[in-house]
Amino acid sequence: MTAALAYYLRRRLPSAEDLPHSDETPVDNQLQDEIPQLLKTILQRLWADRQDWFFAVDMAFYYNPDEPAIVPDAFLAVGVDRLRDRDGRLSYLLWEEKNTIPIVALEVVSNKYNGEYEQKLQDYENLGVLYYVIYNPKRDQGRRFRQRSVLEVYRHTEGRYVLQTGNTIWMPEISLGIGCEMGTHGGWEREWLYWYDETGNRYATNEELYQQEHQKRVAHEELYHQEHQKRVAAEERLNALEARLRELGEI
Repeated sequence: MTAALAYYLRRRLPSAEDLPHSDETPVDNQLQDEIPQLLKTILQRLWADRQDWFFAVDMAFYYNPDEPAIVPDAFLAVGVDRLRDRDGRLSYLLWEEKNTIPIVALEVVSNKYNGEYEQKLQDYENLGVLYYVIYNPKRDQGRRFRQRSVLEVYRHTEGRYVLQTGNTIWMPEISLGIGCEMGTHGGWEREWLYWYDETGNRYATNEELYQQEHQKRVAHEELYHQEHQKRVAAEERLNALEARLRELGEI
């Protein structure tokens, strides 16, 4: 046993209440919140029956009690309790999470450049985060981003990050793909990040499912109305025929 490990075993490790759970830095781009929240709500539906995962948005991740936290725009951890207690997590402390490193980290490039392609990439690589996802809506704005793709997904392979190729990247470890395409969320039409299945089909958002169900109800009501109108018209014709027959003395 190393001296450092023995030290950590002897000391009292801090809890989330002992550590800052926010860097008090507000997001400087609405997409930094909207994109992770969209992914989270879809995942909550897809994995509704599972309790072994946690998706955090703008939450402090402590990997060492003596180092400042890393705060990804979002991260996904698998193999931990979805809900730790009634009030939820203040932060994600590695020593309280079975030493489970997040499997996916997401950064959304914003108006203020935050080293997504350099320092953060190095941090996540050193930690062993399996997938590092960078979404870059600023790709056409400024010299720094011109050579960057809208979406870059790195996989931790043999100790280093390897850039994956393709418009949608399949992640077999979580049976999900991630990619981007045009869509509408909250009335906002633009390019969004989505989850995909193994065949490359995009999972619908909750909003889209609601709209589909609404359209089905409207179509059903319209069909019912049309059938009702047909029955009314048929009854009117029958009544008219009976009246005519009575006039002729046929009945």
